[in-house]
Amino acid sequence: MVGVIETSQDVETDEVRALAELAFIEVGKATRGIGAMHRAIADRVFSAVRLGVGGFAAPTQLMHNTIAEGTYRSIAAGCSVAAEVASRTIDGHGSTLSQTKRGAVALGALTGLIGDALADAHSPLAQEMSIRIDGKACRLDRESLAHDHPDATPDLVFFLHGLMETEFAWEIGGTPTYGSRLASDLECTDLQIRYNTGRHISENGADLGRLIAEVVANWPVPVDQIVLVGHSMGGLVARSAVHQAALMGHEWATKVRHIVCLGSPHLGAPLARTVHLATAALRRIPESRPLGNLLHRRSGGIRDLHAGSLVDEDWRDRDLDALRQAAIAEVPLHVGAQHSFVSATITRSASHPLGRVIGDGLVLHGSAGGRDRRRNIGFAEDAGMHLASAHHFTLLNSDAVYAWLVRRLTGS
Repeated sequence: MVGVIETSQDVETDEVRALAELAFIEVGKATRGIGAMHRAIADRVFSAVRLGVGGFAAPTQLMHNTIAEGTYRSIAAGCSVAAEVASRTIDGHGSTLSQTKRGAVALGALTGLIGDALADAHSPLAQEMSIRIDGKACRLDRESLAHDHPDATPDLVFFLHGLMETEFAWEIGGTPTYGSRLASDLECTDLQIRYNTGRHISENGADLGRLIAEVVANWPVPVDQIVLVGHSMGGLVARSAVHQAALMGHEWATKVRHIVCLGSPHLGAPLARTVHLATAALRRIPESRPLGNLLHRRSGGIRDLHAGSLVDEDWRDRDLDALRQAAIAEVPLHVGAQHSFVSATITRSASHPLGRVIGDGLVLHGSAGGRDRRRNIGFAEDAGMHLASAHHFTLLNSDAVYAWLVRRLTGS
């Protein structure tokens, strides 16, 4: 983070060029996928025709395949050329995409889907982990931190968004954010984190650990305590960061007093498991294989939500497409910190049959509380709150959740 930072115009140009290039590349891939599906369906049709007319269908099939494949190949090639031209010629104008709310939302969704691939390609669209103020990434040297936080306090609260989100997600509802309210009510300093949610949770955990260590080392006043608040995937990233830091003996981990998880899928998310099974099924049939291949491209971050993976060992040197995945490592809760969670269901009662199946729309009640028939990550009996008649994103900005959060942080 420390060092030369590009100007807004430079970043804007890079982001627009990369976005245009990516658009053409993805259209080309989609075209090839459609072509493969077309070919599979045509083969099935001509196989049936041959049963009736025999070898007379062969010339027609050959002509059909030649024209169709030539068309799809030409479109894909044209997209490749267009992508190359876009990467060299398009200039950006106006505010940097990643610094505007709409641009950040779009890039957040994009990185959630293919952020790991963007990071591997060193694309400007891959959002590096950073502290953001009004959408802009902040330097972490002592002078910059003092400038950006003139009212710096010894108590730091880091907020981590969820999958396909950015720090702007905490503004949903249009009311003051949890961070701004805590800064006023508890005289702490809130720090909004943005990260690439398409990368593996353990990778983001390691990056978060390095970021916090740098912040603590350069903070304008000595740091007394650290609080981590994560929504959805953000809660898992927080747990991963503290776990890795504790194993390596990093001092900042001893300052963590609270870890709060809002709708975090500690035991995995049903949608991620459904996509995993659907991918395997669709790739078995020629006609649906292109759709299966599309789902197969899902990011490492999405894959980690299959069971709530927090460490490298859960994915490194493993077949992540195996129909029956290996058990993940059980990561204990961080010693010395108070762990809290909030779950939600769209029904008034967590035990309602519909609520048990759907949860908050994305995460089930048991997963948010870290406990089911097979697993229990160790939350205390009184560590949680259930928000009734609410969905997953209600947890980002709720008066009820905020009041509960204050009680947990103050012990009242």
